[in-house]
Amino acid sequence: MTREEIGALLTRWQEAMADHDVDALVAIYAKDCVVESPLAAGTVQGREANAQIHRAFFDAFPDITFNLQELLIDDDRVVQIGTLTGTDTGGLMGMVPSGKPVVIPIVYFSKVDNGEIVYERRVYDFTGMLLQIGVLKARPA
Repeated sequence: MTREEIGALLTRWQEAMADHDVDALVAIYAKDCVVESPLAAGTVQGREANAQIHRAFFDAFPDITFNLQELLIDDDRVVQIGTLTGTDTGGLMGMVPSGKPVVIPIVYFSKVDNGEIVYERRVYDFTGMLLQIGVLKARPA
């Protein structure tokens, strides 16, 4: 894929994220994609497993937005650096919604092939997110 084709793919990804359109989002991924995510507690494979992760996040944070800060494209590898910003009004992983806002720095490392994302690793501070919504309590040092 050319850099321009990858850029167009990522534009579709960003639009689907902004619209919380899970179907459009996972259609960008290969049928047998591999996704590593703290929310999945590890690695999942396939579009449906990836869709479940996105649905859980959109359900927990219905107003979540992805703010791209930096985009790096090198051959078939992509790094998106940004922040997720939203409010826990839907309840994360079945917990009672806290109503608290979150700002989560996140890095998506992806590999693309034949117009699809075939691998993605999502790196973010899951524990920090739980602290922000009040699920975990931090003790002063």
